[in-house]
Amino acid sequence: MILAAAGTADELSSMVDRRVAGFPLEQVLGWAEFRGLRITLEPGVFVPRRRTEFLVDQALAQAPYARVVVDLCCGSGALGAALAAALDGAEVHAADIDPAAVRCARRNLAAFGGRTHTGDLYGALPAALRGRVGILTANVPYVPTAELCLLPAEARDHEPRVALDGGADGLDVLRRVAAGAPEWLAPGGCLLTETSERQAPAAVQALTGAGLTTRLAVSEELSAHVVIGVLT
Repeated sequence: MILAAAGTADELSSMVDRRVAGFPLEQVLGWAEFRGLRITLEPGVFVPRRRTEFLVDQALAQAPYARVVVDLCCGSGALGAALAAALDGAEVHAADIDPAAVRCARRNLAAFGGRTHTGDLYGALPAALRGRVGILTANVPYVPTAELCLLPAEARDHEPRVALDGGADGLDVLRRVAAGAPEWLAPGGCLLTETSERQAPAAVQALTGAGLTTRLAVSEELSAHVVIGVLT
C-alpha cells in the first residue's frame, strides 16, 4: 500500500521511515477505508476503526429515513461521511474539539455538503438543530485514564489524547452526551455511541437515566458494542 501511494522515491523513503517509527499505516498513507469510503487523515488525527462500521449499520437500521444527522466527537468525520453517503440528501453536521480533526472532517464531508463545527460537544452546534436531529452519533473517548498506558503504541503515541481519554471510568464524555441528547433529538430520533463490553451496562444506564429508551447492540465478529437510545 505504501508503494502504491508513494509518488517519488523520496516520498517512499519518508513514508517507510514514518511507518518504521510507529505511525499508524493510515496516517502514513493519508487515508483510511471506512464503509467503502476513502477517509482523508492527517497526522495526529484519530484513525477510524473498522468495528465502528457496526455503529453506522445500527444507525441506518434504527432511522433509515433520518433527514438530519449530527456526528459529535467526529474525528476525521468518517461516521458523518458514511451516513451522508447512505442517506442521500440528509443534512449532516460534524463537530469536534480538535481543530485538526475538524479540518479532516471538512474535507471528508465536502462531497456531501456536510457542515463542520469546532467546539465542545453540543456547544459547537447551531442552536437551530435543537429538537431536529434524527441520528446523533458520538464515538466518544472511552478508555479509562489509568489504562491509556496499555493502549498499542500506534494509538498511545500518535492519536490525540482527547480522542482516547474517557476519564476515571471511561464514561465521562458519554454521560455528558447522554444528558444533553434529549434536547437535540427529534421525536423518535436516536443517539448511538460505542463502548466496551465491560463498560456497556453503565453506558446503557447513562442513556436510560437521560430519559432515552435504550438497548445494546453487539457484533461478536467485530468486537463492537453500540448503545442505542431513542427519544420516545
